[in-house]
Amino acid sequence: MGNDDGRHDPPVNNGLVIKGGTHYVGNQAIGHRAQAFSGSVGFRAQDTGQAARIGELLAQIEQLLEQHRSELADPDATTTELRRLREELDEEEPQPPVLRRALDRLTAFAQPVAPLAVAVGELAQAVRGVLGA
Repeated sequence: MGNDDGRHDPPVNNGLVIKGGTHYVGNQAIGHRAQAFSGSVGFRAQDTGQAARIGELLAQIEQLLEQHRSELADPDATTTELRRLREELDEEEPQPPVLRRALDRLTAFAQPVAPLAVAVGELAQAVRGVLGA
């Protein structure tokens, strides 16, 4: 990176270096156009199309659970996890860690049944898309 007059501009460092001691770091953002936010991160189902798709997938998964109940290792736990996920999604401000944990558990429970695993994968993708994660 040089100028026409032969000077060289110093390199741009968008990193962060912390050395030694104990550091308590709050919100921080590094890099070009970076932003840091404070407070809770909420679930924004403002896009009614996404919210409707999530509702459709939940209904489809419930139907598949009933159809394939005998194929699941623990159908009661699967149903319970789906209920927990639905309850968290119904909260005014669903918590992303709770949603992720429920989706991960539901994904694991659904693995033995291909159609159910596909539907849960689509649900996880839709929810994570809304979460931005």
